[in-house]
Amino acid sequence: MKRTERLFALAEHLRGRRSGITADALAERFSVTVRTIYRDLDSLRDAAFPLIAEQGRGGGYALDRSYALPPVNFTAREAALVLAIGGFAIESRLVPFVETLQSGLDKVRSALSLSAQRELVDRLDELAFLGVPALPCAPAVRTAVERAWFEEMPLCITFVTSNHVEEKCDVKIRGVIMNRHETRLDCEIVPEGSRKSIRLDRITQAKVMNPSIS
Repeated sequence: MKRTERLFALAEHLRGRRSGITADALAERFSVTVRTIYRDLDSLRDAAFPLIAEQGRGGGYALDRSYALPPVNFTAREAALVLAIGGFAIESRLVPFVETLQSGLDKVRSALSLSAQRELVDRLDELAFLGVPALPCAPAVRTAVERAWFEEMPLCITFVTSNHVEEKCDVKIRGVIMNRHETRLDCEIVPEGSRKSIRLDRITQAKVMNPSIS
């Protein structure tokens, strides 16, 4: 995440809380050091954000409740996940307020530009929910996989096979399938073009590659 994106996300995170949050918790939330969080908080103060430090139980850093950020603009990748998860909740009857949720999802979709809506359709076609993923995956791997999929970039991965043998290959992610026990990536092996289903939790390393690779 770029620093400008993190600053906006930090301000939004603070605004959405009803109580303060410590610098340690913020550092964990945004995967940076506490020192970096302090610098970010100083930058928010310099930008005239009404940042306050609350003392006592439930204290920490917070924004004045009267402060309001500009309207949020969803990217296609953010909207794709919101719509996919919302649609899954409706189809699975997880929520009783289906009409309200559907109305909200429609507003998210309509707020996108035409180009973002076209990208959204492609991303939604590749995302399938079959349940709730349960097996963990390293944050660095998740970050690389997310970027490679959304930006259609090739990915160099190291993973452990079902025979407990470590393999390494270059892939392009063609789909993501989630069920109750695991998440699988539908991968196209580069450059040969064959397909392989790889469990996300078995990937130990992942690195986004130059898009010129075929």
